[in-house]
Formats: sequence, C-alpha cells, structure tokens
Amino acid sequence: MLTIDEQICDALPDICFQVAADVENWPKILPHYRWVRFHEKRGFAEGVVEMAAWRHFGPIGYPTWWVSEMEHDAAERVVRYRHIDGITRGMDVLWEVLPLDSGQCHLRIVHEWTGPRWPVIGGLAANFVIGPQFISHIAGRTLAGVAAEAERRHRVAR
Repeated sequence: MLTIDEQICDALPDICFQVAADVENWPKILPHYRWVRFHEKRGFAEGVVEMAAWRHFGPIGYPTWWVSEMEHDAAERVVRYRHIDGITRGMDVLWEVLPLDSGQCHLRIVHEWTGPRWPVIGGLAANFVIGPQFISHIAGRTLAGVAAEAERRHRVAR
C-alpha cells in the first residue's frame, strides 16, 4: 500500500515544519486527534509516540490508534515514523515540508506498508480499505489542520 497526501500551505516552510513536527500540540489544533503521548521522549519530535484519532463516517466516529518510532531532520524539514504497534505495525511514514519559489510550502505525507499480517486478505485490506478509507482520510484532515495552524502563525508573525 502506498498513499500520498499533499497540500499547499501559505506559510514559510520553517513555520510549517514546526507545526508538523510538534505532535504533542496536535490534539489542541486538530479536532480529530484524541491524544498524542510519548512513551519515550528523546527530545523534540524524537522518541516512541502513541497517537489516537477519530475517523468519522458521517456523525459516527471510529477510534484509531498506533504507536510509532518518531525522528526528524529539521535541516531537511522531514519527520519519519515507523509504526511499531497497532493494526498498522510495520508502516513507514514520511512527512515532508518542501519550500516553493512562491514563499509557500508543499506539505506531503507518504505512507508505505505491506498491510496487516492477515493470511490472504492482508494486502487487499491495506490497499482497498485501510489505506484509502482510514490512513488517507485521516492524513488529509491532519494536513488541512496543520496548514491552517501554520498559516495562522505566519499571519501573526508578520
């Protein structure tokens, strides 16, 4: 399974990266996030982090959660995750904040995963249900919220 979710943000790349990497603040700015807590924190955007979000189907919310090894490279403006617990164990996630000539930035999340270890249907479940209906949906909402907060901070900093 490969999902790529992207959004243009009208804020400076460093501001976008700060918001994207500051996952402990996400539940305050992203209403679909239930919690984010570090099991082992090694510094800003570094360590083992548990995240939980809602995937809404109309008015009904379906709870999701996962645990990841998280690391970042501030100079490159990337955040990497390796899911180590939850249904998405083994998934690799790359967040990129790419500067644009316009002064905006391009936010991009890439999820790669072979699927759950379910005989016969694991890959099908990942490609046709989990990836498009859960991962991409939650990632799209997360990108929109991160972009909105980065744009708000950008306006305040002017």
